[in-house]
Amino acid sequence: MEKNILYIEDNPDNMMLVKRVLQSRGYNVLEAKNGMDGLRIANDQEVDLILLDINLPDIDGYEVARRLRASENHKLVYIPIIAVTANALKGDAEKALEAGCDVYMSKPINIRELWARVEAYVESTQ
Repeated sequence: MEKNILYIEDNPDNMMLVKRVLQSRGYNVLEAKNGMDGLRIANDQEVDLILLDINLPDIDGYEVARRLRASENHKLVYIPIIAVTANALKGDAEKALEAGCDVYMSKPINIRELWARVEAYVESTQ
């Protein structure tokens, strides 16, 4: 069964890179260009994992994570969320984890680390 990964990212170059990498591994990538679209897709589609940019044009990734974790949709409360962000200041990782993300990864994206993180979470949900 194909696994769906939702990537919430407003930068088209980052989206294209991650999409290519994940599709080459057999994953289906659902795209959202802002937080509100990401929340809608997460609620409407069967999603196995969310990759979440923090700096989004509407609501930030912290708010997206908080809303997912507070959702009345039970599956969204427990879906794995990997924050993928250019925010690399002291305290940014803690802020992402406090908002409900399971993992914090900084940009530029390390492809091997991304594969390892995605596979660890997606394989554990089978």
